[in-house]
Amino acid sequence: MESFSLILAIVVVTALAFDFTNGFHDTANAMATTISTGAMKPKLAVAMSATLNLVGAFLSVEVANTISKGLVDESGIRPEVIFAALVGAILWNLLTWLVGLPSSSSHALMGGLIGAAIASAGFDAVHGGVLVTKVLLPAVAAPVVAGIAALVATRCSYGIGGKAEGEATRKGYRAGQVASAALVSLAHGTNDAQKTMGVITLALIAGGAIAPGSNPPTWVILCAGLAIALGTYIGGWRIIRTMGTGLTDLEPRQGFAAQTSAATAILASSHLGFSLSTTHVVSGAVMGSGLGRKGGVVRWSTATRMAVAWVLTLPAAALVGAGAEAVTELGDWGTAVVAVFLVAASAWIYRLSRREVIDHTNVVAEGSPEPSGVVTTAIAAVTPPPAGALTDGLTATIPAPATDPTAPAASAVPPAATV
Repeated sequence: MESFSLILAIVVVTALAFDFTNGFHDTANAMATTISTGAMKPKLAVAMSATLNLVGAFLSVEVANTISKGLVDESGIRPEVIFAALVGAILWNLLTWLVGLPSSSSHALMGGLIGAAIASAGFDAVHGGVLVTKVLLPAVAAPVVAGIAALVATRCSYGIGGKAEGEATRKGYRAGQVASAALVSLAHGTNDAQKTMGVITLALIAGGAIAPGSNPPTWVILCAGLAIALGTYIGGWRIIRTMGTGLTDLEPRQGFAAQTSAATAILASSHLGFSLSTTHVVSGAVMGSGLGRKGGVVRWSTATRMAVAWVLTLPAAALVGAGAEAVTELGDWGTAVVAVFLVAASAWIYRLSRREVIDHTNVVAEGSPEPSGVVTTAIAAVTPPPAGALTDGLTATIPAPATDPTAPAASAVPPAATV
């Protein structure tokens, strides 16, 4: 019983460590556009987001119940299986953070859980209907719906208030951005913190600490909320840079449209119990707002890398989770090996990140982090200047031809003409 109690404690601590990585990995979802448009200072933005993530953790348990009761067969799950799942999720979070890609922490967690459950009890341990209806379909639909909503909202914003410019207008939209960013942070806490609650609850059920079908205990809700809030305050600056300036260039009204659309989609999914990826939603909304402004450009090379990461997240985390589960089945020493591997790999990734430090002082890169693309550049190169583009200070000089110094003065060519 002592060994079992120890593994259960290890699972809970590892789950909270995942929740911490989820916090700094997904800070960009709420605050990237707010920071990139200058609506809030970086440190103040992450502090506000952390506080509202904590508050949001107490608003609902529907997503937690999807994880703990619906995705896998809880009767055949051991605590070691959940530990292996968390190893896969944490390592994928850290790798994508290192390269600055806003992948889904939610899908990393569910991928690790699916892979570990299959390795332990076979394919029957995973409820395919729940996986399709509450995980895969929302993963495809969420960025599309949020993107279309943000595109329409941006078009309406420029159409209705297109002539309203000036500092007062920009201040108004920045204030709207702060409010919408707060809503996204609240929604993120409501959706993402619950995933860790669900995993811990599943571990407690597997360990016999609580009855099957139980809701998350209060202490689990509090610990999960605190962990994700602390991770959010640390700030995932690498991903904030990608989301804020690497995907498109946003003006305050675009940021407001993107964040409002994303928050609406996330809160609606939390109410329905969908284990939605806030990363997918916010990324889709940012791209939609970029396309919604006339002349706006989405950097499709960055978007393509993000899409590849999204597709790989679930299977990659599942493979790592399955491998970790295979090692933990060797006994207590196998679990210890997996734990040492997790700590060593995490330390190695952190050391690699120190080669190029990105923090609140340089999160907003000077200029675009990458070119807009060959097509955009070519179009700009062949576009003729508008009428009247030549200013008074711009002159064109026609050089005079060479003259013969022996020729008579009367035949001298007039000096160069200036037009």
